Amino acid sequence: MSVNEQVLNYPIPSDAALEPPAEWAELRGTCPVAHVTLPSGDQATLLTRYQDVKQVLADPRFTRLLNAPDAARLSATEDGGLFSSDLAAIIPDSGEEHQHWRRLVGRWFTAKRMTALRPVMARMAEDLIDDMVERGAPGDLKASLGFPLPVYVICDMLGVPAADRDRFSYWSDALLNLTRYGKAEIDAALAEFFQYMSDHLAAKRAEPGDDLLSELIAAGGPEDGGLDDMQLLVTGMSLLVAGHETTANMIGKMVSMLLADRTRWERLLADPSLIRATVEEALRFDANAGFGLPRYLTEEIEVSGTVLPKGTTVICSMAAANRDESAFDAAAEMDLSRSPNPHLAFGAGAHSCLGQALARTELQVVLEVLLRKLPTLELAVPAEELERVEGLAVGGLRTVPVRW
Repeated sequence: MSVNEQVLNYPIPSDAALEPPAEWAELRGTCPVAHVTLPSGDQATLLTRYQDVKQVLADPRFTRLLNAPDAARLSATEDGGLFSSDLAAIIPDSGEEHQHWRRLVGRWFTAKRMTALRPVMARMAEDLIDDMVERGAPGDLKASLGFPLPVYVICDMLGVPAADRDRFSYWSDALLNLTRYGKAEIDAALAEFFQYMSDHLAAKRAEPGDDLLSELIAAGGPEDGGLDDMQLLVTGMSLLVAGHETTANMIGKMVSMLLADRTRWERLLADPSLIRATVEEALRFDANAGFGLPRYLTEEIEVSGTVLPKGTTVICSMAAANRDESAFDAAAEMDLSRSPNPHLAFGAGAHSCLGQALARTELQVVLEVLLRKLPTLELAVPAEELERVEGLAVGGLRTVPVRW
């Protein structure tokens, strides 16, 4: 039976952690607008072609707020987690209000700000790598570097004291891992995190610093075009969660891709000027990118000749779209010098990832520091033995065992 005639279960499993499911190519070729069943049992429509995914993601009418009565539930435990809770509704999700919020917060995520942060990031990465080396090989690159670095960076941006970083790591983990923790644990973490951020904001009001939250407070309240207290609090919490798990996982996956075929690593050692293009190619080539972006259609739309009625929940698979041969030459090859590389890893249009300059900078810095400090780095297990993390909204590897 071909993919056209069946309703696939989504997410589609893959045999190997770094490889795409075989169904992607078949879907792009013969069934680009496919019916799928989500973990909740609800039906949705899956898009896998580059043009279609870009079209829906770039359309500002379609938002990710899936609280309409006829929207598909993504998972059976939809009451947990940050983005499906009441907190998610506090930051405006569409229209002029959303753009205003993005402008206020986005000032902290410009390329210029990221350049200023680079030396701080590099120092953090060096310290974490030194700690891993001190503990001895084999090490777990994900736990030692991938996981803590983005938390340390976002804590620095929010003005959170270094001593509190590990508490932040735990809260971020609990709020994103809907399957690893029970509801009581998630609720407790949310309450602690909420209380911490309230106290942290009060301290910033009393003694502002050179950080994102102090600047947002200085912009004034809603009457001055700024954010109210609750929006400030949820912005701080959301930036930690959104900016952490995806980048933490991407660090591990990127290094694994480069070490899975070590000629790639050798090429970077010989020519570090390829680091920037390599990061973009790793983002495009990532076959384990997680769920994709859900969108709720508030009106009828035509995609690839198929009319999708109002009320449809669409899942945009950016990872499948990034392997589309019609958009990328030799799409199944990892080409470290690919240019241009208009991948959709960060989405497209008005809702494209606010923190993409931050993620790019972190990934570039990680490669720069690893190539310099651990040129002999290699995977400590065969690439086919790497295991995916299940039950997460974002894709990732369970561990990244390395030696040097």
